[in-house]
Amino acid sequence: MERVLGIGGYFLRAADPEVLSAWYRDCLGVDFDEYGLWRQEAGPTVFATFESGTDYFGSRAQQTMLDFRVRDLDAMLAQLRAKGADVAEETQDVEGVGRFGWVTDPAGNRVELWQPV
Repeated sequence: MERVLGIGGYFLRAADPEVLSAWYRDCLGVDFDEYGLWRQEAGPTVFATFESGTDYFGSRAQQTMLDFRVRDLDAMLAQLRAKGADVAEETQDVEGVGRFGWVTDPAGNRVELWQPV
């Protein structure tokens, strides 16, 4: 059986794509070229499905949620707050998995930040 090799891309609709791209570059450090190509570090990727009524993604209108791995969750959240980003106050610790925090991008998409154990 053929199978996929990994995530090949994640695409977002935006009223102003340039502004949203700049936010991901300037606030989260997603360093991509003019075609959107981003060479990320190797590491685990979670593929999970959730019940349709979940509030985990923030707004029920949001059908997917992007999750970025980070080295230091506290430092990333502080950096985002310093840039005026909409950062959730709560964080979550999951034994054996890691720590989680959330930020909402300028287009209203909730993004998860994960510091793996």
